[in-house]
Amino acid sequence: MDRDTTTSLKRKISVIIAAHKEYRMPEDSLYLPLHVGAEGKTDENGNPLNLGYLKDNTGDNISAKNPMYCELTGLYWAWKNLDSDYIGLAHYRRHFCGKGSGKDQFDKVLRGKEVRFLIKKGYKVIVPRKRRYYIESLYSHYVHTYQAEELDKTREIIEEYCPEYLDSFDTVLEKTSGYMFNMMIMERSLLNDYCTWLFNILDMLVERVDSSNMSDFEKRYPGRISELIFNVWLDQKVKTGVISKDEIAELPFIYMEKVNKIKKGTAFLKAKFMHKGYDKSF
Repeated sequence: MDRDTTTSLKRKISVIIAAHKEYRMPEDSLYLPLHVGAEGKTDENGNPLNLGYLKDNTGDNISAKNPMYCELTGLYWAWKNLDSDYIGLAHYRRHFCGKGSGKDQFDKVLRGKEVRFLIKKGYKVIVPRKRRYYIESLYSHYVHTYQAEELDKTREIIEEYCPEYLDSFDTVLEKTSGYMFNMMIMERSLLNDYCTWLFNILDMLVERVDSSNMSDFEKRYPGRISELIFNVWLDQKVKTGVISKDEIAELPFIYMEKVNKIKKGTAFLKAKFMHKGYDKSF
């Protein structure tokens, strides 16, 4: 066994699975199921809700922000409380797809040994394959389905706080595809950089956007914005040579439940041509 192989085997890799209810989980030790939004949640007897998972309201956390930040409260918890060399995020109903096969969807979920193989090959960032909108740019899709103000204010913050990212913001938002779902596995130093950048921007955004008249669904805009600006951060890192394209691995992703593609496609077209915004997730 060569030195690189030995080093890769010693690296600690942790992928949290963001969940808000009991659900079947992959059995691979790579994964850490995490109850996101655990703060204030109680069972029918008024006791703290116990799903049998780790909770995002322990240690250094922002669990109380979950109604707005969604799965990002899990990412924050992992960033602040795990000592792993590589840290990732997946969802209880959406996972990275590995090379497994069979009728059982969980047999297809990415395994720890597959991640270690990718790390050994030199990959520093693992992302799901890009989601393609074809007839919409990332910007136009967002403003047709949600509120343009949220995205426009994000641009203002980037221009003020980190103007070196502005060109990447404009470039990325004109594209018709991007890495979505806040799913990634990253080397610790890169995660530190990304999370510091991301949460500073989102905290400033929340201060500038009036959410007092928003529905619970609309208030989740920080979580949605983060999906887009992850691409901005990554684009900038590639442009500046911090990460090379050869160090980014794109993997397929898998849904653990059936997706109603007709309903989803219909909502997409209504947003595009009738400007009917989304009022729920699909």
